[in-house]
Amino acid sequence: MKFAVIVFPGSNCDDDMVYAVQEGLQEEVDKVWYTEESVADYDAILLPGGFSYGDYLRSGAIARFAPVMESVIEEAQKGKPVLGVCNGFQVLLEAGLLPGAMQRNKDLKFICRPVELKVDNNETGFTKSYEKGESIIVPVAHGEGNYYCDNKTLQHLKENNQIVFTYQDDINGSVEGIAGIVNEKGNVLGMMPHPERATTSLLGSSDGLKLFQSILNHWRESHVLTS
Repeated sequence: MKFAVIVFPGSNCDDDMVYAVQEGLQEEVDKVWYTEESVADYDAILLPGGFSYGDYLRSGAIARFAPVMESVIEEAQKGKPVLGVCNGFQVLLEAGLLPGAMQRNKDLKFICRPVELKVDNNETGFTKSYEKGESIIVPVAHGEGNYYCDNKTLQHLKENNQIVFTYQDDINGSVEGIAGIVNEKGNVLGMMPHPERATTSLLGSSDGLKLFQSILNHWRESHVLTS
């Protein structure tokens, strides 16, 4: 399996994401610069955290128009797995690949610490290695992680089982404690916590590794079934 890690000006978690794939999965991974025009040769696309374009204007709003994003959107629409973490999540929201928007944290402070998450949906290609309802420890590092959507959208997310992770405590004011959601097809996941920073006990938690293992296992199952 071959992964692409998209790098925008201001990305700062790209190397962490590469480490998670190389060391955690022993799979092939390339960093892909934002000016590239195609990611069609990759099996999975990862949008890392950071401050794309300095987060000027609005987080992820400028990165959404980077040349590479047209191909990212095309591959997502084809069903290829796309994971956006933190700023990557914000880019996916701005690109319209996921519903809702992101606001400043409720206390207007930047939060950087491990938090406890609940796995609400373990039926996606990103979470099959977890147990439903499992409690995991994954760090956050954000100032604009307060997920918002209107009531109609929230109801739709619930009815389609698109809420994947929720915070055990209200750390940032997110609607219903939402920490991560998938699109209707289940192939695009956005989450504010950083699973790539929780892939080994040396980092304080290895709970994030199961997410990357889920992507790999799901791809292998799909490849065997379709080949």
